[in-house]
Amino acid sequence: MTRVWGLIWAPFLASLLLVGWLLEVAAGSSDGTWTVKHEAGRCALKGQCGKKSFFGGQLPCPDNSVAEVPDEDTRKKLVAICGEKWDNGAICCDGDQIDSLSTNLKRAESIISSCPACKENFFNLFCTFTCSPDQSLFLNVTDTQKANTGKLIVTELDTLWSDDYGKGFYNSCKDVKFGATGGKAMDFIGGGAKNYTKFLKFLGDTKPFGSPFQINFPRPSSGDFTNMTAADPTARACNDTDEAYRCACVDCPASCPELPKVAEERACHIGALPCLSFAVIIVYSAFLLLVAAVSGHIAYQKHSKRKSERLQLLQDAALSEDEDEGDDVRHAGMLEKPQGQYWINSYCDAAFKKLGFVCARFPLITISASVVVVAVLSIGWVKFAVETDPVRLWVSPSSEAATEKEFFDSNFGPFYRAEQAFLVNDTHSSGPGPVLSYDTLAWWFDLENRVQRFRSMKEGVSLESVCFNPTGEACVVQSITGYFGRSFANVDPDTWREDLRHCTEQPGSQECLPDFQQPLSKDIILGGWQKTDDILDAEALITTWVVNNHPQGSEKEATAMDWEEMLKNLLQDAQREAKHRGLRLSFSTEISLEQELNKSTNTDAKIVIVSYIIMFLYASLALGSTTLTIKSILHNPANAMVQSKFTLGVIGILIVLMSVSASVGLFSACGIKVTLIIAEVIPFLVLAVGVDNIFLIVHEFERVNLSHPDESVETRVSKALGRMGPSILLSASTETVAFALGAAVGMPAVKNFAAYAAGAVLVNALLQVTMFVSVLSLNQRRVESRRADCFPCIRVGRADTGRHGAQYGYEEEGGLQRFIRKVYAPALLARKVKIATVVVFLGIFTAGLALLPTVALGLDQRQAFPRDSYLIPYFNDLDEYFNTGPPVYFVVKDSDVSERLHQQELCARYSTCHSFSLTNVLEQESKRSDISYIIGSTASWIDDFFTWLNPTNEECCKEHGKTCFAGRDPPWNITLYGMPEDGEFFHYLSKWLSSPTDEACPFGGAAPYSNALVVHPDSTKNPVPASHFRTSHTPLRSQSDFISAYASARRIASDVSESQNITVFPYSKFYIFFDQYASIVSLAGTLLGSAVFIIFFLTSLLLGSLATGLVVTVTVIMIVIAVLGTMALVHVSLNAISLVNLVICVGIGVEFCAHIARAFQFPSNTVLAKAPHHLVGRMGRGKDARAWASLVNVGGSVFSGITVTKFLGVAVLAWTRSKIFEVYYFRVWLALVVWAAAHALVFLPVALSLVGGEGYIDPESEGSLEDDLNARRYRALLPDEDVDSDDY
Repeated sequence: MTRVWGLIWAPFLASLLLVGWLLEVAAGSSDGTWTVKHEAGRCALKGQCGKKSFFGGQLPCPDNSVAEVPDEDTRKKLVAICGEKWDNGAICCDGDQIDSLSTNLKRAESIISSCPACKENFFNLFCTFTCSPDQSLFLNVTDTQKANTGKLIVTELDTLWSDDYGKGFYNSCKDVKFGATGGKAMDFIGGGAKNYTKFLKFLGDTKPFGSPFQINFPRPSSGDFTNMTAADPTARACNDTDEAYRCACVDCPASCPELPKVAEERACHIGALPCLSFAVIIVYSAFLLLVAAVSGHIAYQKHSKRKSERLQLLQDAALSEDEDEGDDVRHAGMLEKPQGQYWINSYCDAAFKKLGFVCARFPLITISASVVVVAVLSIGWVKFAVETDPVRLWVSPSSEAATEKEFFDSNFGPFYRAEQAFLVNDTHSSGPGPVLSYDTLAWWFDLENRVQRFRSMKEGVSLESVCFNPTGEACVVQSITGYFGRSFANVDPDTWREDLRHCTEQPGSQECLPDFQQPLSKDIILGGWQKTDDILDAEALITTWVVNNHPQGSEKEATAMDWEEMLKNLLQDAQREAKHRGLRLSFSTEISLEQELNKSTNTDAKIVIVSYIIMFLYASLALGSTTLTIKSILHNPANAMVQSKFTLGVIGILIVLMSVSASVGLFSACGIKVTLIIAEVIPFLVLAVGVDNIFLIVHEFERVNLSHPDESVETRVSKALGRMGPSILLSASTETVAFALGAAVGMPAVKNFAAYAAGAVLVNALLQVTMFVSVLSLNQRRVESRRADCFPCIRVGRADTGRHGAQYGYEEEGGLQRFIRKVYAPALLARKVKIATVVVFLGIFTAGLALLPTVALGLDQRQAFPRDSYLIPYFNDLDEYFNTGPPVYFVVKDSDVSERLHQQELCARYSTCHSFSLTNVLEQESKRSDISYIIGSTASWIDDFFTWLNPTNEECCKEHGKTCFAGRDPPWNITLYGMPEDGEFFHYLSKWLSSPTDEACPFGGAAPYSNALVVHPDSTKNPVPASHFRTSHTPLRSQSDFISAYASARRIASDVSESQNITVFPYSKFYIFFDQYASIVSLAGTLLGSAVFIIFFLTSLLLGSLATGLVVTVTVIMIVIAVLGTMALVHVSLNAISLVNLVICVGIGVEFCAHIARAFQFPSNTVLAKAPHHLVGRMGRGKDARAWASLVNVGGSVFSGITVTKFLGVAVLAWTRSKIFEVYYFRVWLALVVWAAAHALVFLPVALSLVGGEGYIDPESEGSLEDDLNARRYRALLPDEDVDSDDY
């Protein structure tokens, strides 16, 4: 769209007139009779004998006389135009005919001169037709009439030409390109003929601007042509062995060198399955067979053993393996209990214990200091800025795509602003139908006139003020109205169908050119006609208004946006008008995309806020359930007012918000902009992490209240934090480092998110172990002083003190805690259940791996809008009806085009152009568009510039009243020898770039190429540092098409750069959005792999066990793989948004697993001592007991603190109106919550019980006093008698 097609109606008109002129010159005298004799040396036509009418052209007279030898002047004229082969012998034409022949052949030459073979065949046909001495052998006059002069003139004739010549003639011309239009010469000289018979028929048919009489080209085999012989001269092939006739690759595919084959990046498949899927399925199947075989063998051995035991005496019978061996054996497993301490854990325990004591001792100071620090960090909000520009979101400023876009915009100007509308007839139940009718055209003309007349509300500008106007005479509006001069008065109610057919078949015809003089292809103004191949069956009218673009933030850009706002309002009104007519109108303006994205964000904000409120309410209420149970309320209803922890929950949520505020302030001050992803995701992420830690701290504190009721509040708080602090350190450190890794990524959306997420998680963890602990101590003092929650000034005298362990002698256990202790944990750790768990979860892992190759890349922009957005129907129509691909520019940098070598590296139409020059390669790539995604001709300024210098185009290059290069030595030629270089090159280049494209010269460079070159005439180094060559992509329908097209353009540019030793890069408007997919797979692998490595390192270090660290890491990997597999099933593509979510998966996965893993590695002795005896009574069952203890200790907190909280929050997102939120947040986060909870609460305890590392003593669980207190006051953890069963 950055160039204008040439004004080509004159050459086209000339080509149509050519036949008439060439055939008018055929008769000799008025006394001749019709072609009676057909023999060698005899004519059929000769001379010019008159016209049919006053406005008609000269027609030949029938003349069957003998051919005559011409005079010397006539001979010279004939040889000059038809070649040396006519330098002797008789002929059947006179001097006037030759003059006319010369004039008209020169007109045709401007169209076909780039291909010597086509030119030779074209000239040869008409020279032979006009002057051959054997004319009567292949020409027969069939009808005549009297002219206005009274002489007899020919009105119809038959001329015989061999099929071989007809085919050769057509083949030599069918692929010739016509200059600046980029179209084919055959569209002008042959009416777009698809074979030689139609080509010859077009040449001979009588038409107003074509042949003035009927010339029939019957096939020699189609009838009896007595005494006639078909003319059969040798037709030159476009790839002729004679270099003088050989055409360039761009005009002759047969002469092109074969491009290297492209190694297609096709994924390995075995049958219909990707190789990875096939491999993991085979491996898992083998694993299942192995498990089945081992299980069968064990079952058989047990059966044999039991059969043998029944034969023994009862008194000698051994106890069953799963039976209890008495009270002494009941605690035998404790021989395997952890015996040593891990120094890092001990150090962390002591540090957190001291920190907890200080914060609880000085709560007001701690809270005040925390608030001050957060307030200071939040000062950065003054520099708060939201990044909404998609370009700056998805592409690194230092990436190739970003630097190339900057180069293109700064040198060639920003890409044009496109406003487009579709009028579709698909509102009927019967389905889509033809949209074209006389009434519809009348309304559409009126609508376009309104668009042209109306002015914007703010600045009062019209289309004329903002449009792209390359000729200075008319705006570029691509529409069906252009065929009719944009005036409905030109639409004849009786003939409009025929007129439309004519213009779609011959868009370059003078009567069909729009006022901006650019031929309109039917593919860009009509859609759906391809189904029947009838243009009148088109299902959609398409109009595109092209508006000039300007630098972002400039006044001119604001003016264009103001006009676009007016256009949007006008077209929204027109939508209602179209609906009234039974039609549907869809449209898009340049401002529509950002407006609808913001609208979507505003809509999502409400849903997100509701989601957070629900999570907040649940967390606040659930925290109170640790001490406030139904039984305690029934026992003393006053307890509800005191034991409630609603205020504690509010503070916990407030801390989450404070951490987000501090992170935003800190990084805003550093100049890192907030993105919509950050605004929508960070609170969710921090709430997920924060709420879980709050639950852990509160639950542990309540246990300490039971075990140490007589200790001071500070001591109890310090003990709780001493136990939970290292667990929080483990999860927070791994999450912070994992997120921080993303900051090394170049993609701003991921980089900024990683920075904000790492900061928020870190600040949140710090506030939880300081400020929240202080609030917790204050809350406990409030409870023990019997003051009401939320209203601490009110004292509730009847309430209990909160030391309910001392009050009742036992803790009333919650339902979830009781279920985990009595049912879930023992059942999960039974041998058969563990085997089934491993098999099932490995199956899930296998399925996830098998689905990995099916995860698509891309982001359908329709998903970014609200469900009711007016842009969704527009993009649907764009895919369905717009059969034209986006333009692509191949930009050449730092190449001195004034040197012959560099000219040859770029050009294509000249014999010395390099075989693999840029234009030649692009032409060849267009021949394999299924691989290259390139189609159509390349607009090559270097070729058109040299064609403009051709002296045969007499009206093009002129200096001092004379044609440039006329009489030059060496002359203009297709070898480029003697063509201008250095200073002379720039002299003529400047003239060409200011030369208009008009009927006199269609090769002027002003309109088509004025912005294709960067010219610095005063530069001594390189006056043309950059230029571009335009072509087009194939229609791109899917995200994979866009990604493949971008990759293909990169490949082509790289190959040309390497082979020609020049710098070339491709540019198209959509490339900037798809650059991420060139590296997103490797980026995702690197980012997630690095995060997983960090998790393994930190968990192994902080837990003191490589085995446990490996189990946690593998579990997190399995969670991520399961989420990826789910993405494939629910059609979530991999892009920057989903990559951020995958990073979140790693963080949340660690949060789920870390606490359980640490509780396993450092079990509470008091909890471990109460483990069911069947878990500790056999050799190797110590890990089972520790796995049971970890579930009992923190399993409830993980489930209620994060699983339920996140599930409630995510569930609300199902009601979002935004498709992107529903796809990329609801689906992915729901999968994350389900899979993370399943793996952490089901698979992880089983895996730890099987291959977990050796445990350590928890410093907070030591001491006989504590054991004694727990034995007396924590009886709820004593195992029930009914657990003692061999079913486990």
